[in-house]
Amino acid sequence: MADPTGLQLRSLIKKSGELEISLKRIAIPEPGADEVVVRVEGTPINPSDLGLLTGPADPASFKSTGSGDDVVVTAKVPEAALAGLAARLDESMPVGNEGAGVVIKAGSSAAAQALNGKMVAMIGGAMYAQYRVLKVAECLPLPDGATAADGASCFVNPLTSLGMTETMRREGHKALVHTAAASNLGQMLNRICLKDGIGLVNIVRSAEQAKILRDIGAKHVVDSTAPSFMNDLTAALVETGATIAFDAIGGGKLAGQILNAMEAAINKTASTYSRYGSNVHKQVYIYGGLDVRPTELSRGFGMAWGIGGWLLFPFLQKVGPETGHKLRQRVVAELKTTFASHYTKVVSLQEALQLDNLAAYNKRATGEKFLINPNK
Repeated sequence: MADPTGLQLRSLIKKSGELEISLKRIAIPEPGADEVVVRVEGTPINPSDLGLLTGPADPASFKSTGSGDDVVVTAKVPEAALAGLAARLDESMPVGNEGAGVVIKAGSSAAAQALNGKMVAMIGGAMYAQYRVLKVAECLPLPDGATAADGASCFVNPLTSLGMTETMRREGHKALVHTAAASNLGQMLNRICLKDGIGLVNIVRSAEQAKILRDIGAKHVVDSTAPSFMNDLTAALVETGATIAFDAIGGGKLAGQILNAMEAAINKTASTYSRYGSNVHKQVYIYGGLDVRPTELSRGFGMAWGIGGWLLFPFLQKVGPETGHKLRQRVVAELKTTFASHYTKVVSLQEALQLDNLAAYNKRATGEKFLINPNK
C-alpha cells in the first residue's frame, strides 16, 4: 500500500440534536501477528446498519453540503429521541456490520498468512471503509471464484435465518411464521425451510410481495392487507402446525394477530375445551422495528404464550462457538444457492451520501437492497 490511509464513513449525533454523516480519512495500522488488512469491496446496507447510520433522524430534514470526499449530510433528530441515544451523543461512530474483500496484507501468524491474497467475508463493524484491519477469527475465507458481492452479506442475514430455524428446534416447535417475508432475509429463510422440510408461513404486506415468494416456491404466503388475512393465516397455521413466529414489524397489531391465529388453529383440532385456552405454548419473537408504534396485544390466546426480543449476536453467544462454526460452514457451502443475496444498486462511499440514494435505502423497502463498494 503506497498510501497507508483510507476513507471511512462516520455518523455523529450531536447533543444539539443534529445528525452529521461524513467521510473521514484514517490511517491504516500495521496488522498484528493474528490480524489482516482487507481492501473492502462490498458491504451491505442492512436495517441494523441504518439504526446507527441515520438513527431516528427526520428523513424530511436531510441536507447535503460539499462534494466528493468532502460531502457532509446533516439532519434533525427529534428531541424526544435524544434521551435514548445518550451513550452515542457527540461521538463520531464508524458504520457497517459486515462486508467482504481481499486480504492485501497479513500478520506473521500462520493463520494470518494463509489468508493473504484471499477473498474473505468479514464481521466486526466499521465496514463502510476502504480498508479494514481485522483479527483472523473475524474473517471467513470464501470459496474460489466467489466475489465480494457474493460474500458481503454472508453473516447477518444467513446466520439470522439459520438462527431462527435453530431456535425453533431447540424450543420444541416444528414450524414457524415470519413477517416482512419477501425481504432478502425472508427469501433466504424460505429457501432454508424448503431444503430442510420445515413448514413456514410467510406474512407479506402486498400482492407483489406474495408473488416474489410464490415464484421461489413458497407454499404458505398470506397478505396482512387482505380482508381475509386472519382466516388465511389460521388455515396456514392449521396446515403447518407453526407455534413460533419471528416478527420484523414489531409495532401495531400483527404480533397479537399471530398469537390469536395460532390459538384458533390449535383449537380447530382440540379434543377438549379449556376456559384458560390451549396449553400449547405459542411464542412470538420481535427482531425488528419496521413499525415503531407500540405493540398491541388483543388477548384471545389463552395463557400459554410468550413474546420477547431476539437478536443474532446474543443467540450466537448462547449456542456457543461449536454451533456457530457449524452454521457458518453451511453458509459457505451454500453461498450461491440458499444464501445468495441480490442487490438493486451498488454505490461508492460518496454515492452512499447522495440524498436520492440515502432516501431510497432509508425507506427500508422490501426487495430493495443497496451494496456499498468503498473502493468503487
